Amino acid sequence: MRLFLVQHGEAAAKELDPARPLTASGRDDVARVAARLAAAGIRPPLILHSGKLRARQTAELLAQVLGTRRVEARSGLDPDDAVAELADRLPGFECDTLIVGHLPFLARLVSLLLCGVPDVRRVRFRTGSVVCLARGDDGAWGLEWMLRPELFSVPDA
Repeated sequence: MRLFLVQHGEAAAKELDPARPLTASGRDDVARVAARLAAAGIRPPLILHSGKLRARQTAELLAQVLGTRRVEARSGLDPDDAVAELADRLPGFECDTLIVGHLPFLARLVSLLLCGVPDVRRVRFRTGSVVCLARGDDGAWGLEWMLRPELFSVPDA
């Protein structure tokens, strides 16, 4: 099973819009990453997000490009939520899953899955980034790859 962890795209400042929707730049970044994932044949059957507007918008953009039909808000994915609960549920996941979330949650989850402790930061997320982890036959997680939006040009319209 693969787990794709995506930090939401760039969002408006809280002072400008308390709902914090994606900015135009944030939407463009997510579109570039989504196009790259699609070109690589990444088609997760399930996308989960925190329910916050910026995460939902990111999840919807990814789903549209990747052809994912199941997009669901889940509790426990907010920035400061504990990561152990989700990590404990992951062995029950039966399909590749993409999770759109926030910092520091995503960084702590990667640290827990790779290092066994949530506070050893080994991956530096940026808005719109994707980290792919894969669970081996022994149940251990490994880092497969990471993508950042600035690595790719704007997709053709």
